[in-house]
Amino acid sequence: MRLIWGTVIELSQQEGSQRADYSELVVSVDGREGEALAICYPDLVGEIAAGQRVLLNTTAVDLDLGTGGKHFVVASDRGAVEAGDNSAQPQVDYAMDQSAGHLMKLRYTPHQLNVLSVEAQESPYHKIMETRDSLEGVPVVCCGLHSQVPLVAAAIKKAMPSLIVGYVMDDAASLALPLSKVLAQSVDAGLIDLTVSTGQAFGGEIEAINLHSGLLAAVHVGGCDVVITAVGPGIAGTGTPFGHGGVAQGEAINAAASLGGAAIACLRMSQADQRERHLGISHHSLTALARIALAPATIAIPHLDENCPVSETVEHEINELPNQVGHVAIQLDEPFYDPEALMGVKVKTMGRDYDQDPIFFEAAAAAGAVAAMMAVMTIEEEAATALEDSEAAATAVAAVETMGGCAGSQQGPVSDGQTPPAHLVGGCPSAATCGSACSLKDEA
Repeated sequence: MRLIWGTVIELSQQEGSQRADYSELVVSVDGREGEALAICYPDLVGEIAAGQRVLLNTTAVDLDLGTGGKHFVVASDRGAVEAGDNSAQPQVDYAMDQSAGHLMKLRYTPHQLNVLSVEAQESPYHKIMETRDSLEGVPVVCCGLHSQVPLVAAAIKKAMPSLIVGYVMDDAASLALPLSKVLAQSVDAGLIDLTVSTGQAFGGEIEAINLHSGLLAAVHVGGCDVVITAVGPGIAGTGTPFGHGGVAQGEAINAAASLGGAAIACLRMSQADQRERHLGISHHSLTALARIALAPATIAIPHLDENCPVSETVEHEINELPNQVGHVAIQLDEPFYDPEALMGVKVKTMGRDYDQDPIFFEAAAAAGAVAAMMAVMTIEEEAATALEDSEAAATAVAAVETMGGCAGSQQGPVSDGQTPPAHLVGGCPSAATCGSACSLKDEA
């Protein structure tokens, strides 16, 4: 690790560079010419002002890694800016928020910080987390890349705008949720309604101790109808079968299934990647599904245009995928990606946009469409059960009133009869229970 002092010249004025939990700074680094950009997390080092001395971690930039050419602020010297003396000794006085809770994230590192975890006894949601242990069939879209998140969310909202969508970030890549500009934009655009950071990751609206608890919190505290889980920005890869962040996708499938959720696999696909192992279906997704996932998932497959250069490759990979756990594949019979549904959020994958790699975008949109369909089916099943319960309660009330007594009943929600948002090919995974509103019922 390389740590070098520098001076803040000004706060960056680039779009999205200044938020309450994230700040980009223009700095000069001691002993180096020119200016550079540095990222500051106020929750870790406090607010930073122009003229302030800052201790910078320059390691990733010096190694020419994919951090966007930015340093990271480790600490600041508030005394130096007040005295106008760059030689002053560091006096870091950022006060800890005593109300933030007692769970430590980034544990046993110099930047360990206390957060109020959703499960903690001092949390207002402790009682909920103490008693809820099932996702109750809620769809969980398990992604392999962070850039898939807004695409999945946009497709869900396109299919059924009223669905509440949550994002649960694990700690297999970036640990700082505020690092993601595309996520901040997705929240502002209304594509993501709730953020949860789990494990050592921090910065979500809800903090959770692990992925399992984070999924439960998204549903039972956040009220989410659909949950998207993925790593943060900065996935690692080594070209080896298991030395990559895509393994987290299989682990997410296991977590969702173990909690009674409906796991949906969002395939990482490409027709333009220069690395053969990522063409068609990436080896990250194939490994996650064939070797890591110990429970079945619904694999969302996009419509494959006859002109798609990797369509035959994809079909072969799906047909040859080892499937000891019983994965189910559902393929869309038409494209579903819609740039207008992104509400202005700009998404790229490895620097490529839709025109350069359309199958990546279509694969994520397919996962969103399948998730919306399954969410509607889950909601209608719950509504039907509630209706049955309320009708039984009404019968009991009538019987009591006939005998001169009294009782009360609560009317449950009634299904609005909405049909699933997309016509999908490959059979309905819940044909026995989804009811007459499902257009796939006769295709299973």
